[in-house]
Amino acid sequence: MIRCLMILLFAFGAIANSDAQKVLYSDYAPYDIRTSNIVIVGKVNGVLYTFRSYGKDFFLDAYNDGMEKTATVILDFFPERIYKVKFIPFEQKILVLYQAQEGTHIIQYVAMLDDKGILQKNPLKVDEKKTGFFGTVDKEFFTSAVSENREHILVYSAMEHNKTINFTGYWLDANLMKVTKKIKQTYKADDVITSAAGLMSNTGIFYLPIYTIIGNRNFSDEYALLAIKKEEAAFRKINLSIGDKFLEYPFQKIDNINHKIHFASFYSAKRNGNNEGVVAANFDMDSARFANTRFMPFDAQLREETGARRQDRALNDFKINQLLVKNDGGFVVAAEETYITTHSSYMPGMSFYSFYYTPIVSQSIREYHYNDVLAMSYNNMGEKEWHTFLRKDQYSQEDGGMFSSYSLLNTGGGLGFLFNDFNSARSRIQLSSIDAEGKVNTSFMDAGNPDDPDWLPRLGKQVDNREIVVPCLRKKQICFAKIVL
Repeated sequence: MIRCLMILLFAFGAIANSDAQKVLYSDYAPYDIRTSNIVIVGKVNGVLYTFRSYGKDFFLDAYNDGMEKTATVILDFFPERIYKVKFIPFEQKILVLYQAQEGTHIIQYVAMLDDKGILQKNPLKVDEKKTGFFGTVDKEFFTSAVSENREHILVYSAMEHNKTINFTGYWLDANLMKVTKKIKQTYKADDVITSAAGLMSNTGIFYLPIYTIIGNRNFSDEYALLAIKKEEAAFRKINLSIGDKFLEYPFQKIDNINHKIHFASFYSAKRNGNNEGVVAANFDMDSARFANTRFMPFDAQLREETGARRQDRALNDFKINQLLVKNDGGFVVAAEETYITTHSSYMPGMSFYSFYYTPIVSQSIREYHYNDVLAMSYNNMGEKEWHTFLRKDQYSQEDGGMFSSYSLLNTGGGLGFLFNDFNSARSRIQLSSIDAEGKVNTSFMDAGNPDDPDWLPRLGKQVDNREIVVPCLRKKQICFAKIVL
């Protein structure tokens, strides 16, 4: 049976005066947060798919527009111990990238399903890596980059060790299910180096963002892109000139329409200093050059609105999560205040959602804080148009902050931030929407029934222009909520 919850949404451009919207829930299925996995796959041929595991079984569930389950496919080709799963939905098929732990090795596989979720060919073994001495998995072994047009896929490993990145990549043909080329490169830097998620252009150029880690706050004094085409044998390095500034949490977004990669980061003038503003730049994929680098300091009003006692440190715990490019070349940065503390006690505490975890027995307890979201809009000249804070105070213990943070909905006419509001006897879901002028409207979905599920907004996924699907838990069961704007 489908349960329905009525809410009011006020923003997002054309829906400003719309009627009440529905939130549709699917039925519950068995699930254990401690041992199971979930992935919202997306829509394939008009059907919404989700993935879940339970025990030693793996399921692909299909839903219609009303969130009624129409089919369940058992993925019996998966090995018993799955490390990571990534689904790439096409119009008429699904590509599955998954890693399996087999003995002391992590093996990367790829499989192809049709639009009904049925395996079409034997899974392809792409590569394998040896784990630690005891076979424990404690790092990222493989990841992938997929172009927006789904025509170019690279599965790669970027293993970092101090000043070195050992890179191995495999170009895939998603139709023939084979590796078409292998890349093996070693990059050496002058300081400790790390990499961000790789980017793939619609023309088949792969970009790996790299940056240094120095000082007590892990700032960067160097940022670059390593670029390579399928037919090339070695990376090309393109540096971003930042002068004597230091970067924190560099973030990049590919823009295939305008053949650019947009870059944004917080910056400081000192090696171990405070965040002083936002730096932005554009990388032109045609000329392979950075341009329009702009350093934009935080103004006094923004710092004052944080409410911080030390305004010079007011933005130090904010991290950029999204970079959204506007049609006129301007952009919006969304950042969240987040940090981890430890608490020592002879009477260990229990988090708000402690049912999902075993009792905390350690005298050292990790506390997860996910607080305000800051959205800042800049025009194409680097001038700030507006900023706004979405206030929230999310705190939990020993759960990785799984019920904290937010999901972002981008309809093109506005932005929506969906998150749990912890400031009540029971958590309730809040949707704060921001229009093109920075105006905020808020609506709540009250959890008035003790049997209502607990939402995991940070695992939500936008599956259509005005649809987002969010997993929800109720004890050892899972369901999915779909919001249609």
